[in-house]
Amino acid sequence: MSTVAELLMPVAADLDILVADLRQLIGARHPILQAAAEHLFAAGGKRLRPGIVLLISRAIAPDGLLTPRHRRLAEITEMIHTASLVHDDVVDEASTRRGVPTVHSRFNHRVAVLAGDFLFAQSSWHLANLDNLDVVKLLSRAIMDLADGEVRQGLYRYDTGQTFEAYIEKSYCKTASLIANSARAAGVLTDLAPERLEALYRFGRQLGLAFQVVDDILDFTGSDQQLGKPAASDLASGYLTAPALYALQERPALAGLIEREFSQEGDLEQALDLVRSCEAIPRSRALAEQFAREAGEALAWLPPSEPRGALRALPDFVLSRLY
Repeated sequence: MSTVAELLMPVAADLDILVADLRQLIGARHPILQAAAEHLFAAGGKRLRPGIVLLISRAIAPDGLLTPRHRRLAEITEMIHTASLVHDDVVDEASTRRGVPTVHSRFNHRVAVLAGDFLFAQSSWHLANLDNLDVVKLLSRAIMDLADGEVRQGLYRYDTGQTFEAYIEKSYCKTASLIANSARAAGVLTDLAPERLEALYRFGRQLGLAFQVVDDILDFTGSDQQLGKPAASDLASGYLTAPALYALQERPALAGLIEREFSQEGDLEQALDLVRSCEAIPRSRALAEQFAREAGEALAWLPPSEPRGALRALPDFVLSRLY
């Protein structure tokens, strides 16, 4: 599989409906928020998260059909994800996302924060209207985790003493929690048995972690074009990810450069050389491969179908970004 669009082919029509529905849901109650929201749709995101919810929903449906509640769950998932991106961009002071000016650079910080709040509030309202307490708990947890992950990321900047567990936990909060909890929620709406719900959650968790580790590797190996942002921007901002944490174990000199926040000429280049010249990248790659393998194994029980085929191809697709 070469692109997200190809992978999501079994639910391509569903995703078109989703975008149209989201436009309706977000509505034109306020021109600035409408403009901010429209801008989010125009950025042409990959729609991977709602796509996963829709694929799972079809793969576990006895008749392969989607219920209105499953569609709404996918819409809520995309709203939550989009809201978190708007806030992330403000926190990171990013001027573009996927080559499109971010909400706060197009309007201002205040509008961007309000637009993100508005989307979170809307998602909560539609979530409550699913009238399923278990699903409300799962997605509310994901919203909490997103905020938690962003806070943790800020607290651990330039902290060479942070543990690898803390990094995994932060990655789970920022990237995997929404995928894992929305995957499980799709199963809840289909009344699946507890062990099946656990398997869906595990698929989302391990896939999300693989996705994040791959992203973190690309920060060191990708080009600006591939990343849609300057290479090594995470490291420059003091965010220590898998490659940096592994490199710290092998190259003690790296700690000094990080602790003085790359304040001297050539510090960042030297740090990059240290990371790239040891086993840090191969070890990170092995970690991503392990997470991807575990994600695939979690869905072995699904009956054969086109959506199941797409889901089983997702972990390899995530890894393919490395090569």
